[in-house]
Amino acid sequence: MDEIILSELTVEQLEKLCEIGEKAVRDYVLSKIPSRRISNFDATVTTEGNKPINVNIEVELELSPLMKDFNVKKLTKEAVEKGFAAIEEYLREISCKFTKY
Repeated sequence: MDEIILSELTVEQLEKLCEIGEKAVRDYVLSKIPSRRISNFDATVTTEGNKPINVNIEVELELSPLMKDFNVKKLTKEAVEKGFAAIEEYLREISCKFTKY
């Protein structure tokens, strides 16, 4: 992720950042796999620090045995990339708001 210059994020902004990342991961996975073919799915977005902020995205995905030929590792990697892209977009959006004032 590129460096984005921000002032310190509020608790609400950090929570929204995590929600946006998690939603992007979930939306991506569910756009590729029907929910009835998913046995276990958990997406977690956490942050450390505030300036600089470190973001971690973890995805656990277990598919139905009917999906035995599906590349889960590739799907989870792509989902994590979508999550980071959504977070980066959000951070760019709020960084623009900071520079307007």
